[in-house]
Amino acid sequence: MVHVPSRGEVPVRLGPEVDPLIPPIGPSTLDREVYTDPTRFELERARVLGTHWLIAGRSEQIPEPGDWLTYEGHGETVVVTRQPDGDAAAFHNVCQHRGPAIVGESSGCGARRFTCPYHGWVYDTTGDLVGVPEREGFDPSHLDGLRAPSVAVDEWAGWIWINLAGPHRAPPLAEAIGPEITADLGRYRMEDMTLLEVLEWDVPVSYKAVVDGFNEIYHTHQLHGVSSEWVAAAQATSFHIVGDNSMCFVPRAEHLDALADDWDHHRYAICHYLVFPNTVFNCNPGHLQVFQPIPVDVDRTRFLCWELIYPDTGDDPDYATYLERTMAHWDVLKGVVGEDIGIYEQLARTIRSSGYTRNVLQARECKLALYHEQMDRKIRGS
Repeated sequence: MVHVPSRGEVPVRLGPEVDPLIPPIGPSTLDREVYTDPTRFELERARVLGTHWLIAGRSEQIPEPGDWLTYEGHGETVVVTRQPDGDAAAFHNVCQHRGPAIVGESSGCGARRFTCPYHGWVYDTTGDLVGVPEREGFDPSHLDGLRAPSVAVDEWAGWIWINLAGPHRAPPLAEAIGPEITADLGRYRMEDMTLLEVLEWDVPVSYKAVVDGFNEIYHTHQLHGVSSEWVAAAQATSFHIVGDNSMCFVPRAEHLDALADDWDHHRYAICHYLVFPNTVFNCNPGHLQVFQPIPVDVDRTRFLCWELIYPDTGDDPDYATYLERTMAHWDVLKGVVGEDIGIYEQLARTIRSSGYTRNVLQARECKLALYHEQMDRKIRGS
């Protein structure tokens, strides 16, 4: 049977008795430079993107030993491989001879070794250097222990996560996600879901401008044309800050009566989870999306959207109905994302205009403001 997420033993997150876990913050402003300053972006590359856990792909994409995929973004390229013991390994996709990428393709299967196309240096599937043509011409001390630098890697909920800080410096993934999101998001059983589609856009704005769109719902009425009933229901939205991350629960207008009976947000609300700095889970009953804005440069973003559904286990006579309903909703959501993309393109036209110097935020955009405050603390090292 298709899994139906429910709250279970997870704490109530919505309702009049719930105190949102978010510091009080009123109307505020945000300088334009957070999106445009190249010096700031380099600090983010080093102190945020280089030290936090990022999604590299789905575990199902590399099921067998020797299968591999690559992660590309913010000046980094990483190879993730499946090992014979079932674990994953990850290393910088950089030949230690003269610097080109060892692997040129985005994914593959059954690899035993990787050979740099420039001079033929050979690496095993963990990144160890195992072959050097004309080795006798090198200083042995320069080659001793040489390898493509390791990247920390772990798996949770069917996702492969990497941390560029490396295996000995990265915090545990479970600690970074935190117990609240682990329990709440875990109710969807993403490890049992299957990847239906991955969409990708090249967006001409900062990755933080994309994240901003998931940190507030103020725009939904004007941009997405949601109903007045939806807007009214959304006034009961609950925001929660948990460590570096955040959660947001938006009541679904058509289920307000049912929601008032048992406050099961998994069944009767749209559930958002942000794993800092740029991984957004958008969960609906029956399927979910993971939005991943990966910076390419200060003003360019590789924006990925992963759509997950529950597979046909063969024991659900209503699976065809579930799939039809899910696909119809997914088509609607793709249209919604297209509207977001249109706004990013409009923002790209004005981002350097002398007429645009700051954002003016209302109180319900608090989660957006707090995200940027958190980014400031990270790049200051505080």
